[in-house]
Amino acid sequence: MSAPSSNSPSNSSSDSPSDSDSAAAQGPRRIAPSDAPPRAFEQIEFGEALPDFVPDVSLANVTRFAKAASMMAGRFIDHAEARAAGLPGAIVPGIMSQGILVTLIHRWLPNAKVLSVDTVFRATVLVDSQPVARGVVTDIDETERVIEIDLMLQNERGETPVVGTARITV
Repeated sequence: MSAPSSNSPSNSSSDSPSDSDSAAAQGPRRIAPSDAPPRAFEQIEFGEALPDFVPDVSLANVTRFAKAASMMAGRFIDHAEARAAGLPGAIVPGIMSQGILVTLIHRWLPNAKVLSVDTVFRATVLVDSQPVARGVVTDIDETERVIEIDLMLQNERGETPVVGTARITV
């Protein structure tokens, strides 16, 4: 499991727009690079579990992402506005969830080339929650030299709101 970087914002919950504005003004947060060494295709094993990754889905970080992606909708950056729309709180954008799954892959195998990621969004991932990204190698095509990985984001209740499959090469 990865420890948050020292410059990671706190996971405090706030409905205040000024908090999200100041968080967005802080600039991009760098994810600590993986200590995993590059590996050769032949070193990857069927059934190998990727190390768990706990992403930062704090309101401050999601706001930075939403701003960078030009997705400043209230459902992503404002708990009160999301609740007024019938959601339990602000939600993590789907493309951010996909990015988290790709980050999981690169933290495990820094020299991976991601060919495709297919995701299914079963439910929302809530801002200020503590999801865990997980993956397992489910197929290795020796002829095409392609590795398939089943991926998931799991919430605190053990539910999997986002699942997917990635195809990678080394």
